[in-house]
Amino acid sequence: MATDLLHRRHKLLGEQAPLFYQEPLHIVKGEGVWLYDADGKRYLDVYNNVPNVGHCHPKVVAALSDQAATLNIHSRYLHDTILDYGEQLLATMDSSLEMLFLCCTGSEANELALRMARKFTGKQGVICSNASYHGNTTAVDALATLFNNGQPNGPHVEAVDYPNEYRPLQGLQGQALIDAHLQQIRIAITKLESQGSGFAGVLFCPLLANEGLPNTPPGYMQQMADLVHYHGGLLIFDEVQAGFGRSGSMWGHQNVGVTPDIMSLGKPMGNGHPIAATICRRDIGEFFRAEVMYFNTFGGNPVSCAAGKAVLDVFEEENLLNNVLNIATYLRTACLSLAEQYSLIGDVRNRGLFFALELVEDPVTKTPASQASQFIVNAMKAEGVLISNIGEHGHILKIRPPICFSKENADQLVHCLGHCLQLWQAQQHRGT
Repeated sequence: MATDLLHRRHKLLGEQAPLFYQEPLHIVKGEGVWLYDADGKRYLDVYNNVPNVGHCHPKVVAALSDQAATLNIHSRYLHDTILDYGEQLLATMDSSLEMLFLCCTGSEANELALRMARKFTGKQGVICSNASYHGNTTAVDALATLFNNGQPNGPHVEAVDYPNEYRPLQGLQGQALIDAHLQQIRIAITKLESQGSGFAGVLFCPLLANEGLPNTPPGYMQQMADLVHYHGGLLIFDEVQAGFGRSGSMWGHQNVGVTPDIMSLGKPMGNGHPIAATICRRDIGEFFRAEVMYFNTFGGNPVSCAAGKAVLDVFEEENLLNNVLNIATYLRTACLSLAEQYSLIGDVRNRGLFFALELVEDPVTKTPASQASQFIVNAMKAEGVLISNIGEHGHILKIRPPICFSKENADQLVHCLGHCLQLWQAQQHRGT
């Protein structure tokens, strides 16, 4: 059956269409933190932050079903749901973020954010990190440096090194490290201006998720924002992975103490239903509305808004932000204990229930252990726990479960991870 499915998929989607794991999974059901394959095997899902409040959460399913049975139409008619949802959503944010543009995917949200910044500033140039990914439209693909050897993939874009205290630029620390990164941004701005693009702003994930969740020197984000504003640019934060409670705060930027001018939302917004948003300051939004006839057929439809509102309701009713903080502390302690046992784990980083375990071949040289990472991800899958990896070298274990994760779930994860670290260690000993 799996072979037949794979053959059909290759024929229809192409053999290079990405799949997880060396032996792909045929998933047929999701419930809470669990996924089930076609043979009935249950997997602990420690990767998918799309069903952020749990796979097929009954409150979200009911909201979708009830609204779909009543009305689904575009947003050029008046309906209460978009307003009820939008007002509830913006109430969780800084008061400066006042205008909401709803769409369907994070890629669309980031594309719209770039359009807004470029229209508002009258400039085209954008700065991103050298290991970024913000979606798959033409405009944001230009910023997909993660898949292009750290280089921009289109015009009007400059990439700068992302700050990383574990692998600091030139071995610098503290303010000296911040200054070195700020200087890169100054140079990039000068280059964009000399090319005639001008400087519209920067687009970063506030947690630097695709970069591997690096620890940044305290104060970097604020000083970077100040520099961007000094040069007339806008600060855009991609909250597609960082938002909706993942970090222990409702929004990732609240962790770094910097409010963006524009922010994009996606993935967990509808708990699996496709809904996304671009949110901005009123002056930016009103200017854009006056200059551009922007409309999105499915953005803001009643069914999507009902799903989004149900997600926010679940956050409150199940006290999920508090759960993130409690379980994150518990899981971090366990991961640090594993790091003491296995030198393969060079660094343990987390923002709430988003963990990055950087694997290195040697703790001194910090050589990325890419093969070990691949082995462990697949070994854990075989034992019923699903994680993934990230980073420029694919050597960072990516742990990002639904935020209804429990201590029992965390125990299963850590036990499985420890066992798979042992398996890797044993394999290496056999090889020598």
